Amino acid sequence: MKRRKNIEQEISQIIVTTSAFVASYNRDIPKGYPEASVENLEQFYKAHPLLFKNGRKWSMDRHRKRVMDWLASYHEV
Repeated sequence: MKRRKNIEQEISQIIVTTSAFVASYNRDIPKGYPEASVENLEQFYKAHPLLFKNGRKWSMDRHRKRVMDWLASYHEV
């Protein structure tokens, strides 16, 4: 079981493009949460540039929770 957790952690730390992040994020998001799109992630990128040390690259480990919180407030407006 520990090995599976290590593999999941390694996968969550992989750096991916915006479109790959959108696909993975939307596949794993709990029901009822707003989905991500390339367009709204561009807005997130502009609002939080310090979270991107690798240019416009994303990782689940670093960005998923922040995007979830931001999208919830983004869609309330």
